[in-house]
Amino acid sequence: MTPSAAPPPPPEHATVTDDDVVVGEGVALDLPAAGVGLRLLSGFLDVAATGLVLVGAVLLATVATADVDLALQTAATILATVASLLVWPVLWETGSGGRSPGRFALGLRVVRDDGGPITAQHAFVRALLGVVEIWLTSGALALLTVLLHPRGKRLGDLAAGTYVVRTRVPLRWRGGPGLPPALAGWATTADVGPLPVGLGVAVREVLTRSRDLDPTSFDRVTAALAAQVAPHVSPAPPPGTRPADFLAGVLAVRRERDRARLARDADLRRRLVGR
Repeated sequence: MTPSAAPPPPPEHATVTDDDVVVGEGVALDLPAAGVGLRLLSGFLDVAATGLVLVGAVLLATVATADVDLALQTAATILATVASLLVWPVLWETGSGGRSPGRFALGLRVVRDDGGPITAQHAFVRALLGVVEIWLTSGALALLTVLLHPRGKRLGDLAAGTYVVRTRVPLRWRGGPGLPPALAGWATTADVGPLPVGLGVAVREVLTRSRDLDPTSFDRVTAALAAQVAPHVSPAPPPGTRPADFLAGVLAVRRERDRARLARDADLRRRLVGR
């Protein structure tokens, strides 16, 4: 599919849905981080829900091992605690796309730093550090880091590379850079692989904020980024292509191909379910 030099503009406002958050390089949305108040309320609901699960699991383990020796009772209690504080939240977050009981109730979800969906690994890191910063310190450590971090991250988010966003607010779309006309021919045959998360975000941020940068600094930064992006692209752009144009072309190709893939997936779903 030939990327369009001037793709149709997206709607000025949109509401975040599951598909909106599943984005790649050149993401069109800036997801708003959840405020401290919402984080605290959702955290309270999650602690209450997990506490109920913990009490129920421990009681069940105690009843089930009532007629065995103390060592087995202790082991069963420890297993029930681990299942409640680690396994249960990991399953919840992974299966629900970054939600938890509290976040589901308040319209929040956890996403990667680039806005993409989290995996079981992200959920496990968050839950593991949550045992320390939430349960062992009564939430004081989590509250401190949420207050200090500009995106409201706790230690689990910092370690996992995630943050909590709001999903029930109108958002303003910010279009990514279009395909430079000089690269239209190159784009039809270019093989552009997925960029590392941090690199893709850096490229998009630099290009969308080009007017805020000194021209000399902009050229220097885009040249450095182009050198990092080049190993993920084949063939190289035509000789003499400006680094900024090359980066814009890479994002445009990825965006158009992602749109085509999502359209094919949506068409397949409609054909399978009959609507």
